[in-house]
Amino acid sequence: MTETTHGEATVRDGVTTEQTPADGRSDETRTRRLWMVERTYSSDSPNILVIVYATPDGSQYLQQERSHHGFARSAPTVTAAIDAPEERLAPVDDPAERDRYATEAEWMREHHDPDDSV
Repeated sequence: MTETTHGEATVRDGVTTEQTPADGRSDETRTRRLWMVERTYSSDSPNILVIVYATPDGSQYLQQERSHHGFARSAPTVTAAIDAPEERLAPVDDPAERDRYATEAEWMREHHDPDDSV
């Protein structure tokens, strides 16, 4: 188990817990480090970039959609990893997809820093 403390945030095995005082009480927000595992364009609209980020074990994911216009100067910036609140994550039910996500997440972790543009 790896644990690091940054101010009022604690990172333990890829899970960040922040304690924020509010009205004299502490409120915990748990986030997870997710790695990009898939990037495609929407089948409904070629102007929508679909990005899937997953946990390192492939068991949970977060899908983002970003608008991209062909006449824009550049495509939306996609980073190798993001930190997202646990309550926004969805389970990966298909075992084959879970394995694929875990493999892709591992590759991204080995080859990129979290803030790398990919």
